[in-house]
Amino acid sequence: MTKETFFELLTNEVKSYKEFLETDSKDWIVKGFIDVDKNVYTITNDTKVVSKIIEILLIPKLDNFARSHGLELELPSKQNFYPDLTFKDQKGHLFAVDFKSSYYDGDSVNGLTLGSYWGYFRERDTIKNMDYTYNSYSSHTVLGMLYKQSNIEGNEKDVYSVDELDIIHSVIEDFIFFVQPKWKIANDIPGSGNTRNIGGITNIEKLVNGMGPFAELGEEVFDDYWKGYFNKVDARTAGIGTPNYHNLKTYKEYLERQENLLNKLN
Repeated sequence: MTKETFFELLTNEVKSYKEFLETDSKDWIVKGFIDVDKNVYTITNDTKVVSKIIEILLIPKLDNFARSHGLELELPSKQNFYPDLTFKDQKGHLFAVDFKSSYYDGDSVNGLTLGSYWGYFRERDTIKNMDYTYNSYSSHTVLGMLYKQSNIEGNEKDVYSVDELDIIHSVIEDFIFFVQPKWKIANDIPGSGNTRNIGGITNIEKLVNGMGPFAELGEEVFDDYWKGYFNKVDARTAGIGTPNYHNLKTYKEYLERQENLLNKLN
């Protein structure tokens, strides 16, 4: 299977997920946790909690998707391994899919990080926090899950019965799903602070349509940019002194300087 075919199949699959996760009133089908006595405990809208529950709900559907197209779905052997999902076709071709979620307000999401630009991203033929090498994958795709946080504040102290599900307001609502290659929605700045994470663009329309700053430049430019990106601390540790660049504008200037140096040698 080609990466283009896999992308098209996954894009079509994900179109049904909004309807699957929403009630008729567009709020989340998940109301809380239930115990053996049929007590229902409401949940927080904490992004880590919400995103994990969404993933749990979608993995069986993605497994069915894989089986229906002659693919095998593999989950990572350890919790912090990349990617979240590995799809393998009958010829052994691998496709990486990472869940990425965030809440939105208006036209923008709160924030999105797209994984490390260190470790496995740079040492692509060695296994680091992965079950396969980075270069083993035909493509690296993001399955994006965006949602609104409910305006109605829930009280986590309250306990409900199963019969009272209708009166429990979901903590999130109005889902937006998208599928895009990681490089097409990547920004040219890290995800947050001094972390070694690639930042994602935040405009919803651009996320859905894969219109990040690297989209017109190509995947090779994305790879070269982030493989050579250093924050201030890492630049000092590597003996560079100061980072060679910190955005696409200064990256272009850096490449021009390097070209001038090579021309002088010639």
